[in-house]
Amino acid sequence: MFWQTTRHRIDLARPRVMGIVNVTPDSFFDGGRHLATDAARAHCERLVGEGADILDIGGESTRPGAQAPSVQEEIDRVLPVLEHACTLGVAVSVDTSRAEVMQAALRAGVDIVNDVRALRWPGALDVVAAHASCGVCLMHMLGDEPASMQQAPRYDDVVAEVRAFLHERLAMLERAGVAKMRVVLDPGIGFGKTPEHNWTLMQGLDQLQALGQPLLLGWSRKSTLGVLTGRAAADRLAASLAAALAAVQRGARIVRVHDVAATADALAVWHHAGLGA
Repeated sequence: MFWQTTRHRIDLARPRVMGIVNVTPDSFFDGGRHLATDAARAHCERLVGEGADILDIGGESTRPGAQAPSVQEEIDRVLPVLEHACTLGVAVSVDTSRAEVMQAALRAGVDIVNDVRALRWPGALDVVAAHASCGVCLMHMLGDEPASMQQAPRYDDVVAEVRAFLHERLAMLERAGVAKMRVVLDPGIGFGKTPEHNWTLMQGLDQLQALGQPLLLGWSRKSTLGVLTGRAAADRLAASLAAALAAVQRGARIVRVHDVAATADALAVWHHAGLGA
């Protein structure tokens, strides 16, 4: 199984680590830490050195209640970081829902568009469809606004509903001429879901795998892990590693994480213990 992106054909025979670079003042775990361009560039270099296969760079916090930046502010935050990341030898992803930001990033040579809103905002689908080979990650979120996504989310059958949503978005991309080898799917852990919904999705990953696309999961430092362990975000490393390994064991091919070195080490042990391909 491969993921075709702008500059890289990513072999998913082994699980891949996507390192998070938040160029924001208010992300839930590391907001403000890498807001300055030099700090964000240095963080990219550090994550590559720690074993990141993909860098995921975003300028809009998607924590519940976060204030969205203007389009120009988002571009100004991420573009200098994306340009530098593209020199580091790994695949680079832009985490955005805005067509203007996607366009600027792809012009800079970025490999992947990672959209928490699954290309539902105006112009986003057109930008991806117009590109010859960029990868895309379609994520499920209840509604399309992080500010309100956690206000009493409910589902009759969370696995079936997330699967139907991702199936519809995948079909939409196919109709637009985007090859399936360019697409991965993300069930959106924590995006409009209670802890019970998140655990049910983990247990039902086989049903999402039946869509035929690689799965990406992001459990890193999430509040569901805090509910389970009683620990604050800063103390959820062990829980995050366990969740990443569980996701891979259940079929995820990419894990999106803050703690690249620890996750890469955990996956190396998992592999050499004979638990993975």
